[in-house]
Amino acid sequence: MFPKTVESLVNELAKLPGIGPKTAQRLAFFLLKTPAAEAKKLAEAINAAKDTVVFCPICFNLTDQKTCQFCSNPERDKNRICIVEDAKDIIPIERTQDYKGLYHVLQGAISPIDGIGPEELRIKELIDRLKKGEIKEIIVATNPNIEGEATALYIAKLVKPLEIKTTRIASGLPVGGDLEYADEITLSRALEGRQEI
Repeated sequence: MFPKTVESLVNELAKLPGIGPKTAQRLAFFLLKTPAAEAKKLAEAINAAKDTVVFCPICFNLTDQKTCQFCSNPERDKNRICIVEDAKDIIPIERTQDYKGLYHVLQGAISPIDGIGPEELRIKELIDRLKKGEIKEIIVATNPNIEGEATALYIAKLVKPLEIKTTRIASGLPVGGDLEYADEITLSRALEGRQEI
């Protein structure tokens, strides 16, 4: 029906999360109508991000520098770490402007059904950071779903012998929801009402 290059573009766009076949088709036609210079800018931005963005060796956030903007910022509270599942979860927390500490990105959550155990996450690196003795509190901000809760409990169990205050963001976030979709007020209340676990 369409040229193979158009079908290929639709198929690649449909692989993006949240993009079904119809949306992929709309995006493909939008891109085809876009001036060549604009489409080229998009392709160059994707290539540049893939070529330059790496994981921070300290917290595993995304960065295009030696360390990420949080780990390298002397203004951040070095005694606190907020633990999140994915780098995208940092954005809504930062939007609250209530948290000034450091982060640790697990790069997922424990999910035996998906074959993801603690070994596949950045938990070992977290414990290594905590053993250095500078951290006084960790805030577990994993998503309020079964996988996020399992991950939070697993981390709390590992941290207990280190005698570091371990808190979990409070309710206010819907169970089964993702941090990515939470508004600033809800997330701010969740941070304020966190409880020790």
